[in-house]
Amino acid sequence: MLENFHNRLLGEGKEEINRNREAFTPRLWTIHRDGEVLMRLSKHGPGHESPLTIPEFFGVSQPIWVLSSPSIKEEWKVEVLNYNQYYEACRKTARAMLKLGLEPFHSVGILGFNSIEWILAALGAIFAGGFCVGIYATNFADACEYVITHAKVNILLVENNAQLQKILSIPMNKMETLKAIVQYKPPVDDSKCENLYSWDDFLELGSSIPDAQLDQIIKSQKANQCAVIIYTSGTTGQPKGVMLSHDNITWTAGSVAKECNLAYAPEKQEVVVSYLPLSHIAAQMMDVWVPIKVGAFIYFAEPDALKGTLVNTLQEVKPTAFLGVPRIWEKMHEKIKEAVGKSSSLRKKVFLWARNIGLKVNSKRMLGEHDHPMSYRMAKALVFTKIKNSLGLDHCRIFISGAAPLNQETSEFFLSLDIPIGEVYGMSESSGPHTISTPANYKFLSSGKVVAGCKNMLYQPNKDGVGEVCLWGRHVFMGYLEQEDATMEAIDEEGWLHSGDLGRMDNQGFLFITGRIKEIIITAGGENVAPVPIENLVKETIPIISNAMLVGDKAKFLSILLTLKCEVDKMTGEPLDTLNLEAIKFCREVGSQATTVSEILDLRDPMVYAAIQKGINAVNQKAISNAQKIQKWVILEKDFSISGGELGPTTKIKRHFILQKYKRQIYSFYQ
Repeated sequence: MLENFHNRLLGEGKEEINRNREAFTPRLWTIHRDGEVLMRLSKHGPGHESPLTIPEFFGVSQPIWVLSSPSIKEEWKVEVLNYNQYYEACRKTARAMLKLGLEPFHSVGILGFNSIEWILAALGAIFAGGFCVGIYATNFADACEYVITHAKVNILLVENNAQLQKILSIPMNKMETLKAIVQYKPPVDDSKCENLYSWDDFLELGSSIPDAQLDQIIKSQKANQCAVIIYTSGTTGQPKGVMLSHDNITWTAGSVAKECNLAYAPEKQEVVVSYLPLSHIAAQMMDVWVPIKVGAFIYFAEPDALKGTLVNTLQEVKPTAFLGVPRIWEKMHEKIKEAVGKSSSLRKKVFLWARNIGLKVNSKRMLGEHDHPMSYRMAKALVFTKIKNSLGLDHCRIFISGAAPLNQETSEFFLSLDIPIGEVYGMSESSGPHTISTPANYKFLSSGKVVAGCKNMLYQPNKDGVGEVCLWGRHVFMGYLEQEDATMEAIDEEGWLHSGDLGRMDNQGFLFITGRIKEIIITAGGENVAPVPIENLVKETIPIISNAMLVGDKAKFLSILLTLKCEVDKMTGEPLDTLNLEAIKFCREVGSQATTVSEILDLRDPMVYAAIQKGINAVNQKAISNAQKIQKWVILEKDFSISGGELGPTTKIKRHFILQKYKRQIYSFYQ
């Protein structure tokens, strides 16, 4: 018996004992789905508020209204849920999930565009003792399979038949925990798979589950346990499951409402438009959790919002707060410039005059001066108000950009039009925002100030005061699901969350993000892309390629710089124009007689170019989403080298140097 006990200590039992110990003495982090963490409560002031579970949070929130997806093209089909209906719908959804066998600390996956059903499924999962797990609608089948398996999804909601077919392409024996699929938009063909339900049929299932059973589950929940899992975009390998506790969600939502000075219903009601993927923490915080806190009116945009219909929705809805990723603001920027370009010379002059006035007035506002001269009032009447009307932002008080840095040109353009876009800095691991730029705390190109009750530290700052941004507060996540090494890498021994981002703080407490430690590209749409795996795959797939460097930070799409394999000057290490034997072999196999780089470039050798494009297409086939596909490429005249400055002493690519050296070629991608 003693020997068996000893074996348990050394083997599987060791993990069980550690988990039992954690249950009695919670730490600041955990990797277990049923784990509990020590909450980071302040002794007084912001951060000391009593912890709430999400069901408790719902109970103390303001009356809320949720509007179904509008139809701009036809007459509006308005379906409104008031507060009581919303709450009861969440409970009904939870009971249906229990009927389908949702197990404690298991997940409900949601794959589709924003809708009432998406939010009810998220809240129903949590009410029923499970986790809300959003799956990006753009994910391919293998990426969906990973999340379903890793999160132990019991019930999967899919929006439509297209998403269903994606899931049905995965062998069911690879999704062992999956018990049922619910398709929440008609038509539903339940002959396609077992345990497939329409939304209405799904809701009816819960009628046999007594309220008392659900109440008991809700009562057993703790604020320091997991409620939501946000999956990272898999930029450094497989996606990581960011576990957010009830307290992470409820406390952060309350803090955002305070920081942004949001109005509370029913005295005055905020209005938001839900259109960004709810799998992303920024959209989820803005569209789900903060509205519960303040009782906002949520409108759902059409699924093609990002393809051009968003402005139509904004014009109809007139939100009071609007969150856009940089690409959205850039599209609006382009739309305004295009409209001005078509106007008369007089209107163009008035527009430029108004912009100059707007920039001066708003620049003074940042310094604390609130002077509104007659010229500003005229510019507002003639230009600013009309621009806001055209965008549907004439009722908007809070303009936010998140998920990626907003470029300086777009930020300054809107500032000059009396639309100060406040940037928010944060990450999934901080439940969304860590710093917020608000109308009351705005500084051009900064990410605002740290949320009250949270702390910021710059780790190992250099002589310019730039260091790694580290975070502390009740918004810091619980840990990565079942990934201890990654969790310990992110959260240090003192409990600080290391972001991997570089930043500096000015003497007024504004945070400026200056770069990233890890080589992550963040597109204009907020997609995180790890360049190295894609670059390596390009080199593996196309044998003539020597070096490849992915570009596209803050851009609409990814492009890549390519160099060809060449002979090298043995004395200087300088790459020569002559192709090496492997490259020549490649050329012959594709039907080209080229022997030098210049021959290929001068003639735009059709055989070589076609073969490279074929290889790029093959690489794109393996991308986990459309945002991670290469759209454009160029062959450079010379290979990278140490002597040329593109490679460091260990032949590691010097990305910043290359971006500067080849900025003309990179610029041409995005003209």
